[in-house]
Amino acid sequence: MNIIINCRHMDLTNTLKKYTEEKLGKFEKYIGNITEAIVTLSVEKYRHKAEVLLKVNGLLIQAESITGEMYSSIDEVVDKLDRQIKKYKEKIASHRKVKKEAEAPAPKEKTVPLIIKKKAFDIKPMAVEEAAMQMDLLDKSFFVFTNASSGNINVLYKRNDGNLGLIEPAK
Repeated sequence: MNIIINCRHMDLTNTLKKYTEEKLGKFEKYIGNITEAIVTLSVEKYRHKAEVLLKVNGLLIQAESITGEMYSSIDEVVDKLDRQIKKYKEKIASHRKVKKEAEAPAPKEKTVPLIIKKKAFDIKPMAVEEAAMQMDLLDKSFFVFTNASSGNINVLYKRNDGNLGLIEPAK
């Protein structure tokens, strides 16, 4: 990583330069593809400002901090960058997971449900009201019957709203 340190209204001391390089050097452990770090240190009256711009894979990660002392400004800006880099890495990791899932979907076996029980009923013709009463007596959620008025097989079922629904074959 190439670290460029610019100073405004102040002189860069060797200890400040080493401190800044040491603090920014820890980011190479997290992300090895940081190409450049541009640091701007400035002093305006009692305001010590540290700005850092990191270039990572064509993206720019930037943070700044203003405190009363230059070393604490550098510490604060490094903490801000640390949070941003972690967020960046989480985004990359989640995009990789999404890509992997999209590229190689898990093979899903289509299981056909088995018919485990069969019942045969003698269906006598009845009116819809009689079928509703029969369904209520049996405490079932649906009832199959032959409609006395049409002669067709119908299905009466309980709806989620508490009412009943009737399925009739189309003519």
